[in-house]
Amino acid sequence: MKLFDVYPLYDVEPINAYDCIVVDKNGIEYLDMYGGHAVISVGHSHPHYVKKLKEQIEKIGFYSNAVQNSLQSRLAKKLGELSGYDEYQLFLCNSGAEANENALKLASFYTGKSRVIAFNNGFHGRTSAAVATTDNTKIISPLNAQQDVTFLPLNEIELVKTELEKGDVCAVIVEPIQGVGGLDEGTTEFFTALETLCHEFGAVLILDEVQSGFGRSGKFFAHQYHGITPDIISIAKGMGNGFPIGGIMIAPHIEPNYGMLGTTFGGNHLACIAALSVLEVIETENLIDNTRLTGEYFLSQVQQIPGLQKVKGKGLMLGLEFDFEVSELRKKMIYDEHIFTGGAMNKKLLRILPPLTIGRKEIDQFIKALHNVLVEEKVGL
Repeated sequence: MKLFDVYPLYDVEPINAYDCIVVDKNGIEYLDMYGGHAVISVGHSHPHYVKKLKEQIEKIGFYSNAVQNSLQSRLAKKLGELSGYDEYQLFLCNSGAEANENALKLASFYTGKSRVIAFNNGFHGRTSAAVATTDNTKIISPLNAQQDVTFLPLNEIELVKTELEKGDVCAVIVEPIQGVGGLDEGTTEFFTALETLCHEFGAVLILDEVQSGFGRSGKFFAHQYHGITPDIISIAKGMGNGFPIGGIMIAPHIEPNYGMLGTTFGGNHLACIAALSVLEVIETENLIDNTRLTGEYFLSQVQQIPGLQKVKGKGLMLGLEFDFEVSELRKKMIYDEHIFTGGAMNKKLLRILPPLTIGRKEIDQFIKALHNVLVEEKVGL
């Protein structure tokens, strides 16, 4: 049997990693400025993280959700404390896609409605088999057998209001900072109006923090820059530092009942200890402050890069938009400079998503390498 060939692969095979460094099978070290799609939050092979996982697997790694697992309660308590959402409820699953699926399902159960509003260039079009209409501003597609999604331009609040007035919307789902779509953001004015409209028309406001959560933006959640309080928050990626785990945080006014949601592997013992360890490291090493300060330093150093048109994002969820497509630049960065970076649906955007442990030394290394490729090798210039 061969692998289903849906990913273009670089000719690099990592076999070891520590902090912000990845080592390939030939012993070559690479600076990780991408963190496996924002997954590596507390650094590769963090000693506390590794120790806790080893201790747990010697006890029990998994058993079903039909029995008690106190690690789930410990995780919920610590997550509530650090995020500022103590009163919320936690449902655990395995990934961001599964988190958003459960968020939308829960919204439909809660409201008795089925239609969803999402936004152009959001990740949700990728997970809902969306098909564009001829004007490319509104998309109708099946989320599951019972739900349709309507896509609208980001920041166009009057269009959102028009759709909500139709009375059939169960949820509005939005990323505070778009991920693979290109790091566009809603304004504070947009988000506050969106929260008000959702309350007015009885729609559930879902903030997709799968990529932007767990400190990556310089706050625990990126929506906290806008002073809003969602009904549901979806989480994953950096939550487990590479161990598969996701979840949704649910406001107290949405009451659970048995059988409403379900999962086989969600909230297993190893996943819980991985997420708990991540939260402990974030707290003890002040990684959210480090993310904010290092992100500010990055922005101060990158402005003079040739060909750079715009810097997007916050904290260590950043995108560098050039006046040329960056595919060749990314190849040069990995093969010549030994630095991992990321791409996006916007072909001119270079995504930067390093571990939250990164410091100024690594930022300087990246800036120097980027300058070398752009100026000395004249990529894109």
